[in-house]
Amino acid sequence: MVVAHEPCPARMVPSGVPAVIPAGSFVTINQALGGNYTVTHNGNMLRVDGTDAAALGLEAEEIVYENRGDDLVHDDQIRQALRTIYDPEIPINLLDLGLIYGIDIDGHNVKIRMTLTAPTCGMGPVLISDVKYRVAKVPNVENVTVELVFDPPWSRDMMTEEAQLETGLFY
Repeated sequence: MVVAHEPCPARMVPSGVPAVIPAGSFVTINQALGGNYTVTHNGNMLRVDGTDAAALGLEAEEIVYENRGDDLVHDDQIRQALRTIYDPEIPINLLDLGLIYGIDIDGHNVKIRMTLTAPTCGMGPVLISDVKYRVAKVPNVENVTVELVFDPPWSRDMMTEEAQLETGLFY
């Protein structure tokens, strides 16, 4: 159990609706995975981004982007952000898991097309909010939209070989 040192941004599980954990609140950490935390506060399950963990007295995850000196959004920096987001049940980032189907950059707007490992995944809204939150931290990004798609359906063949080996699904 930890005490929030300052107001801490969070997202409700499974809806992904933004919330704030007030300073001085007691929080139970249920899971720490991929730099993010799933916590319980006042009977509600919340997801706290690792970049906001200092508000809970935990070491914050710092994501550093190369300063390119331009006003552009760069695909590789979007991918860098996506590699920091992990499926809450499978300790593999969304890119290596094969959940990201496309990244479209239009000026300062980014559209991500993604899927879930199963259409009925209850954590879908949380993953979508994780993607929006982290990609919005990329330099020059002003707007992030996420389109959830299920065609083609996800399969383990969409995972990188490294991810398949890590999960024991490579044969």
